[in-house]
Amino acid sequence: MSNGDLVKFLGTAGARFVVAKQLRSSAGVYIRMKDKNIILDPGPGTLVRCAKSKPAIDVTKLDAIILTHAHIDHSNDINILIDAMTGGGLKRRGTLLAPEDCIHGENAVVLPYLRDYAQDIVILRHNQKYSIDTVSFSTSGRHQHQVETYGVIFDHYGRKISFMVDTKYFTDLIQDYEDSDILVMNVVRFAPHDSGQVMHLCIDDVREILSRITPRKAILTHFGMTMLKAKPWVLANELSDESGIEVIAASDGLTLELGV
Repeated sequence: MSNGDLVKFLGTAGARFVVAKQLRSSAGVYIRMKDKNIILDPGPGTLVRCAKSKPAIDVTKLDAIILTHAHIDHSNDINILIDAMTGGGLKRRGTLLAPEDCIHGENAVVLPYLRDYAQDIVILRHNQKYSIDTVSFSTSGRHQHQVETYGVIFDHYGRKISFMVDTKYFTDLIQDYEDSDILVMNVVRFAPHDSGQVMHLCIDDVREILSRITPRKAILTHFGMTMLKAKPWVLANELSDESGIEVIAASDGLTLELGV
């Protein structure tokens, strides 16, 4: 049964070249849950994508913005969205939830003059529970990434809707995301980088994760150039056949109705 709750992938780009050339949109994820409007990781173009979405997403009615980390492809539009959400600061409302690194660290991405616009700023820490009024979520442990990064696991009527954002694969991910019903994974690379220093998931990592977590549905997104060349929709079909799990390669604008 549909209740209007949904996840909409405004963009599916990851890594510098796909973002710079806009081969895929680099906008964030829109989440409509329990009558709350949330943007997760507003990368470059999120404001425009919201306006052009069908139906349009009214950013002046956002209830919250969540940043998982400070990298520009996840945070570029954070300031304009705070401004829009609060009517240019005329109406103090909405909540910003982000790691300390995004607010006060040397990688701080929120402009100081905007920090008093939101009704509340909540600092995200590892393995903690949070709420946006009726919407509950928890953070994962800290991901292995270049900056302070946490995944987000929503509790949707007892089901786990999980976003495993940018990270290198490590075994603690399995415990952090176990029992996920829907698992969204940022898969930037087709294969590991030769340097071994690129801290992103690749397809073999996804195979390992699916074999150990076995969600009801998995969605791949945040693709870099090697993933686009490998045709993520083909890879998703192969993973579905191998694992018996429904695996979907997200496309820009993909909408997933959550139901109840």
